[in-house]
Amino acid sequence: MSDHTAIAVPHQVVRWSIDTGTSFEDFRNRYEAAVPVLDLPRLDQLRADRADWNTVLEAAAENAPHGFLRFWSTDVGATMQLAGNAGDCATYLMGNHTIAEQMYRHDPAVMLYAPLRTAIHRDAEGTVRFSIDQPSTRFSSFGNPAIAAVGEELDRKVIHLLKILDVPVSDALFTDGVRR
Repeated sequence: MSDHTAIAVPHQVVRWSIDTGTSFEDFRNRYEAAVPVLDLPRLDQLRADRADWNTVLEAAAENAPHGFLRFWSTDVGATMQLAGNAGDCATYLMGNHTIAEQMYRHDPAVMLYAPLRTAIHRDAEGTVRFSIDQPSTRFSSFGNPAIAAVGEELDRKVIHLLKILDVPVSDALFTDGVRR
């Protein structure tokens, strides 16, 4: 075996867990309105038509008013309540394939972290939180400045989405101490 058959890349990830300041149902509804479901039939048609990339970009912009789409979701809380657990939790895969492409061109392995995994949940104290791993801390692990730059842009886009959702953004989110 050569030294290139397996590569281990340790990296630190920062998890953002933000108090939404509202009820689970309210935040979930607002989040789902702001992050619409990916129009998969349209994307499938674009693939079948072998559409040019500009057409894909236009379709994504029309479908994602705040830059993100929901690729998948599940009501984990409802499932766990069947086992007698209390608490609300919904999880999502949120992203944008046109943003992911900006990293994919450098290393397809970025799809390990794209789309972004998010959760809306009620914590042990009853606070409704939005949680996500800070994108730049995930994508910086690829050791490519172009990928890292897109990760930093995703940080800004997540923060912008939180502002759209009227969630106060704390300086604690900025691990480098600088607001982006």
